[in-house]
Amino acid sequence: MKSVSLSAFPRNQTRRKGSRAVRASGRIPAVVYGGQAKPETLEIVERDLENLIHHSVSENVLVDLTVGGANRLALVQAVQHHPLTQKVLHVDLHEVKPDEKVTIMAAVESEGEAAGVKSGGGTLEHVLFKLKVRALPKDLPDVIRVDVSSLEIGQSIHIGDIVPPPGVEILGDKKISVLSVAAPISEAAEAAATEAAAGAAGQPEMIKEKKEDGAAPAAAGDKAAPAKGGDKAAAGDKAAEKKPAEKKK
Repeated sequence: MKSVSLSAFPRNQTRRKGSRAVRASGRIPAVVYGGQAKPETLEIVERDLENLIHHSVSENVLVDLTVGGANRLALVQAVQHHPLTQKVLHVDLHEVKPDEKVTIMAAVESEGEAAGVKSGGGTLEHVLFKLKVRALPKDLPDVIRVDVSSLEIGQSIHIGDIVPPPGVEILGDKKISVLSVAAPISEAAEAAATEAAAGAAGQPEMIKEKKEDGAAPAAAGDKAAPAKGGDKAAAGDKAAEKKPAEKKK
């Protein structure tokens, strides 16, 4: 990966009000960290930063940072944008050493047209859109390009099948699929899936009425109470009638 020159200036105002003042002056707050030096707050000219991001091939950008006459090699680690205007609000830079390997996530791009898509009507599926790679800063790839021309229906390209650029190591399980060609969906299968979806949508929804707390027990009690109470009352009346008769005898 070729480094791009970028100038930055030391920043003294670090709080929220200070950051607003920096943006109002046409510069973007930034911070560079990593390496042996302590994190340093910076400010970068807004136009220079926007041009850098606009012309970059990928999300990974290697910059040759110049701060007060000193050069520091760094990777653009994170860019914070405004949610509405999409203007850059803040930038994080990670300092790296030219002779030490670093790990990044590189985008995956397919090259060519898969044979299974061209002649068999299949669909090329991206299983992984990014791969973890490790290399020296100068060897870091902008993207990982994979030729899919020979890929037939039902076949896949795994991490272990990809030949990395010189000096680059692709990390991860070698058996994980990155790109594959899926078989075309037949008209009968598509029609069956459509009918199943329509049938599921047309089924009536069963709604159970929620009873109020205590409603069911109260109703049952109302029916049972008179019967039991009446039996007891009737039994009591019969006993009362028998006892006086026995005394008279």
